[in-house]
Amino acid sequence: MSKNTKSKWVTVVALPILLLFSQFSFAQNDDNDSRECPVKDLPELFKKKDSLAVIKPTKDNFLLILPVVFVQPANGLIYGAITQYTFKGKLPEDKYSTAYLMATYTTKKQILIDVKSNLLLNHNKLYLGGDWRYYKFSQDNYGLGADIIPPPKTDFEIESIAQPMKYDFIKFHQTASALVADNLYMGGGVHYDVYMNIVDEPLDLANNETTYHNDYNTLHGFRTDKYAVKGISANLVYDSRDNLVNPNHGLFANVNYRTNLPVEKNGAASMVLFTELKYYIPLSKTNDQHVLAFWSYGQFLTKGNLPYLNLPAVGFDQQSRGGRGYTQGLLRGQDLVYFETEYRFPILCNQLLSGTVFGNFTSASDRDRNIQVLEYIQPAFGVGLRLLIDKKTKTNVVASYAVGNHSKSFYVNTGESF
Repeated sequence: MSKNTKSKWVTVVALPILLLFSQFSFAQNDDNDSRECPVKDLPELFKKKDSLAVIKPTKDNFLLILPVVFVQPANGLIYGAITQYTFKGKLPEDKYSTAYLMATYTTKKQILIDVKSNLLLNHNKLYLGGDWRYYKFSQDNYGLGADIIPPPKTDFEIESIAQPMKYDFIKFHQTASALVADNLYMGGGVHYDVYMNIVDEPLDLANNETTYHNDYNTLHGFRTDKYAVKGISANLVYDSRDNLVNPNHGLFANVNYRTNLPVEKNGAASMVLFTELKYYIPLSKTNDQHVLAFWSYGQFLTKGNLPYLNLPAVGFDQQSRGGRGYTQGLLRGQDLVYFETEYRFPILCNQLLSGTVFGNFTSASDRDRNIQVLEYIQPAFGVGLRLLIDKKTKTNVVASYAVGNHSKSFYVNTGESF
């Protein structure tokens, strides 16, 4: 890793922390706590004044149905709807669970259906994690390894290395873990990924025009028109977060070791290790909206090979929130490491509007070219706004803008980025 790369990484990751400490004295002396400035969410702005005086039972669930209109580099203009349900059990110590269904269509003629869930059931004794998707998808491929993007001052356009592809994608990942000790869960899962109707648009073998996807799959013995990866996993989860929807403190750690089975005609056995860590530090005794959050995950191919589209890629984490600043799928490899830090702070004392500053980096390997993970990194940084739409569950709608190396992106989502 060059000195310039290391310096760039330190700058991007340290920036939110420096901004944090510039605000720290304000956080510690913030007197506008909930006793002087009652918390308000968006629905309360539309209530009649008289209705605010009526005492209603506290609810432990929240159903959100929201139209979706935003722009992503990999999708163009996205529009559709999202339905999110947040709920908890009746005991005071029960934690919130959340699940959502999002159905969208894009100007790139993509159909995207996502069902994501993180559920704590039976009074926090059972932990279920789900990632189910159906995509009629089109996406550019850019090759493997984090070195595909040159240093910032280089004359370079991401589009110059883009290779368009169309395919249909079905994903069913479901884990279940049971409580074995305080905040500690053990279990397993099933993982099923299918890629069909693959059209590698620039591929023209008659004229010696090949693609990243075709070269990689041919080298490793996979089909290029369709393939599937089916596996089972062992799962270990530690979760001490106070709120899965919007944590103010606590630790989440996940280790998942997956064995993929050679069940397809051209399938290959492989093993994949996935690790994830999220950590939340409260920074004020009077205002719990001051939070420093950390998120890191890594996916590593420990044995065998995976087909090209099943290799870990930025933006394909469970919530599709990683890699702000880079288009989904831009950075891909046999191994991928991601790190992000974010400072969350209030803007209005009633918590209706709050903000974030964040920095991240991504690194990916390409073993065929002897490019190792962490040998090259691609950093990004950005800012965001959060609008409180349900104060009981602390659910926000979050909009963020991020700038990466030769790249920039705008995002809108319900719930925190992590």
